[in-house]
Amino acid sequence: MIVIEKQPAVQVRQLSKWFGTFQVLKDISLQVEQGEQIVICGPSGSGKSTLIRCVNQLETHQQGDILVHGREIGPKVARLHELRRDVGMVFQHFNLFPHLTVLRNCTLALTRARGMPRAQAEEIALAMLGRVRISEQACKYPSQLSGGQQQRVAIARALCMNPKVMLFDEPTSALDPEMIKGVLDVMRSLAEDGMTMICVTHEMGFAREVADRIIFMDGGSIIEAAPPAEFFTNPQHERTRSFLQQIL
Repeated sequence: MIVIEKQPAVQVRQLSKWFGTFQVLKDISLQVEQGEQIVICGPSGSGKSTLIRCVNQLETHQQGDILVHGREIGPKVARLHELRRDVGMVFQHFNLFPHLTVLRNCTLALTRARGMPRAQAEEIALAMLGRVRISEQACKYPSQLSGGQQQRVAIARALCMNPKVMLFDEPTSALDPEMIKGVLDVMRSLAEDGMTMICVTHEMGFAREVADRIIFMDGGSIIEAAPPAEFFTNPQHERTRSFLQQIL
């Protein structure tokens, strides 16, 4: 019997990055398995967002390796745009095109980047809008939606590309408190469906409920990594304990 080992979804190996002379990431190594949900937390300036932006090369790294499903991703990799399709990204501030309808925001990459017929793209987009419970808003423009609705559109847009990994960069930090629950509910449903997710967030209730592992970063390094039960009840590092005391 031949046993085929499952490839990790994301491998980050000895990753370092500088902004000028400032080193923002210091020898980061992290492996994310397929179907695993990872939450990254830490103080402002700890390198959290830079790390996940490197995973889809919105930021380029100077040292180390990043592999997505065994394929290297980096500034010197040929056909980088094709590899990026495997990695969906949801930002803090939605980044929707204000002059396009919700539906067109979701179909644009399918028709432009993949050359898909518009009718087929719209069918996919409506399915994904339904998945995030906002299909009734398809003909509206972003300015006609609440912040929480816009963020759900941004998630649907990323899902339209059928990514293997979803990255979330503080997806609720720009929302009013009453809008946060709807976005987190969508993210919970993605986790239940087995989507591989790496999420930068300070929503500790979400992290406790959904994450398989919580990564704590400070000063450009990973200080601690543990399952939620261990992370919250028995943190091993003083810096982690101090952080939790401030935010819980």
